[in-house]
Amino acid sequence: MIRVKICGITNIEDALYASHLGAYAVGFVFFEGSKRYVSPETAKNIIKELPPFLVKVGVFVNEKPDTISKLSEYVGLDRIQLHTDFPHKYENFFPQQIIMAYRIKSQEDVELANNSKFFPLLDRYDEKEYGGTGKTFDWSLLKGLKRDYILAGGINIENIDKAVALNPYAIDISSGVEQHYGKKDHKKMFEIFGKLRENQKI
Repeated sequence: MIRVKICGITNIEDALYASHLGAYAVGFVFFEGSKRYVSPETAKNIIKELPPFLVKVGVFVNEKPDTISKLSEYVGLDRIQLHTDFPHKYENFFPQQIIMAYRIKSQEDVELANNSKFFPLLDRYDEKEYGGTGKTFDWSLLKGLKRDYILAGGINIENIDKAVALNPYAIDISSGVEQHYGKKDHKKMFEIFGKLRENQKI
C-alpha cells in the first residue's frame, strides 16, 4: 500500500486510529494561524502514546530555525515539514530530514521542486492558506517532475485512485478525512484506507 500521512492531528484517538489503519506518518501543525493548530504540550502527550515506527511530522510555516529545533526536541519529531518563502535559510540546520512544501500553480513551481535540495511535498497554491485547503492543483503539471515527491492538496475518497496513479512516493491527507477542523472522521478514514488496499490487489 502507498505510504499515507494523516495530517492535522490534534488528539490521541485520531492518531491511534490512523496508525491502526496503516498510516505511515501523522502530522502535527504548529502554525498558530491554522485551524488545525495543536499546542506543543498536546502534541508531546499524543506522541508519547504512539507506536515507535509511526513517523511523527511537525508542520511549520515561516518559523525561526531555533524555535523549530527546540520544539522538535521537546515534542519528539521524526521529520520537519516546512512551508516557507525562504527555503535556503533552513539548509543544514536540523538533524531530521526536511520535507519542503511547494505550492503549485505553474510549471515554474514544479521546476523549483525538481531542483530542491529537500524532499518536496506538492500542494495547491493559495494566497491565504498554507496547506489544508481541501482543493487539488492541476495534476497534469506533474508530468515534468523527475523525482520522488509527496502529493498533497484535496485528496479524498473521490480522487484517491487518480492520486495513486500518479505514483507519488507518498500522499498527504488532511481535509479529505475530516469531520471538522482538527477532528477526523473515522468512517472516511476507514473507507479511504480500504480503497487503497483494493488498489494494491489489482
